[in-house]
Amino acid sequence: MAPTILNNPLNLIEFVMLEGNGVKGLSEMGLKSLPKQYIQPLEERMSMIKVVSQESIPIIDMSNWDDPKVGDAICDAAEKWGFFQIINHGVPIKVLENVKDATYRFYGLPAKEKVKYTKEKSSSNHVRYGSSFTPEAEKALEWKDYLSLFYVSEDEAVATWPYACRDEALEYMKMSETLIKRLLNILMKRLNVSEIDEAKESLLMGSKRINLNYYPICPNQELTVAIGRHSDVSTLTVLLQDGTGGLYVRAEDHHSWIHVPPVSGALVINIGDALQIISNGRYKSIEHRVTANEKNVRVSVPIFVNPSPSDVIGPLPEVLANGEKQNYKNVLYSDYVKHFFRKAHDGKMTIEYVKID
Repeated sequence: MAPTILNNPLNLIEFVMLEGNGVKGLSEMGLKSLPKQYIQPLEERMSMIKVVSQESIPIIDMSNWDDPKVGDAICDAAEKWGFFQIINHGVPIKVLENVKDATYRFYGLPAKEKVKYTKEKSSSNHVRYGSSFTPEAEKALEWKDYLSLFYVSEDEAVATWPYACRDEALEYMKMSETLIKRLLNILMKRLNVSEIDEAKESLLMGSKRINLNYYPICPNQELTVAIGRHSDVSTLTVLLQDGTGGLYVRAEDHHSWIHVPPVSGALVINIGDALQIISNGRYKSIEHRVTANEKNVRVSVPIFVNPSPSDVIGPLPEVLANGEKQNYKNVLYSDYVKHFFRKAHDGKMTIEYVKID
């Protein structure tokens, strides 16, 4: 079966995406070499980039939220790095472990069960199982499967999200809400926003999406990527990674990359494009990427905290009040997201599309 699939691009797409096997199904064939559809251009391979080993993003202890030093550390990290890890954040470790277990449980389902959630068969636009990023726009596919769950309401989630992971994903989202609000309050204060009212709450966290990502064992890991270079379109992303490692962020010099080491019990927080735009560039959404792995399966669970689709995002009046030049156009958030998802991962090109020269 394997040679038939690998020799014909249409057969591979059918097996991986239309039949619900995913890259996981390919990996479990015991491949000795990477299918050509996943071989990245030379310039996108991890083997071609410089990694800075002596640097790492900040790790911030959240034990005392009210300590001004904690607030300063968060805002400083958002300005300089766009990424930081937090420990003692208040989300129970058991909740984090449960959602990782649930991710394995979903991907352990037979293909005939997972295929029910593909773009072609899902009963809801808010539930999507797939592989790679935007296969129809990509020159080379990414070595990743994902389940994407857009949160509308608990009732809708209970009715449409896969039973294998539904309760754990909902619990993780629910238990992260206080953390998200606290982070946004701290970040807004440095932008001269004293209080997050109803309109600003919609703008900052009016919608949420959770992904359960699965990165199977990969032959010739140096030839491909699990996720290509991109920045998130969110306000904030709250990422739970397992102990495998493989997340890299663009260094300040823009020429090298920094590994984000897994820290037990930690969550990785990163600034998304929406917050970079809202802050007029003060907070930075940073390019990041994920490597494939020849030895271990990796899972990760990001929560994307976003504006409402119907909100117009642009630099806040409070940020521009002192006469600062506006660096980004105002744009309907749903249009911004559509622009991001209609093309392959391409670094920070999405935000370039709203930049004012």
